[in-house]
Amino acid sequence: MTISDTSPTLDEHTAAHVAELFRAFSDTSRVRILSVLTAAEVNVGSLAEMVGISESAISHHLRSLRQMGLVQTRRNGKEIFYRVEDAHLIALFREGVKHVQYG
Repeated sequence: MTISDTSPTLDEHTAAHVAELFRAFSDTSRVRILSVLTAAEVNVGSLAEMVGISESAISHHLRSLRQMGLVQTRRNGKEIFYRVEDAHLIALFREGVKHVQYG
């Protein structure tokens, strides 16, 4: 192991991606959307109903989450279903929730 392998300092590229990931968690609506999508695959209408915000707002947040690479889609006819597939992201999200709920 070299000194660079144990260095606590992140390179700029990695730091930018980590910041972008945590930016996804910086909005309560996105956090609520992710709470649903880490557990189930859902369409926009169902998400809007579950989260309690408009379909337009849901679509806006989903666009951001897709651009960040955090949400995947599946088309079924005219409907698009959204989900989080990344096990690391799901674990991180759930650990964050546990940390807040249980300290």
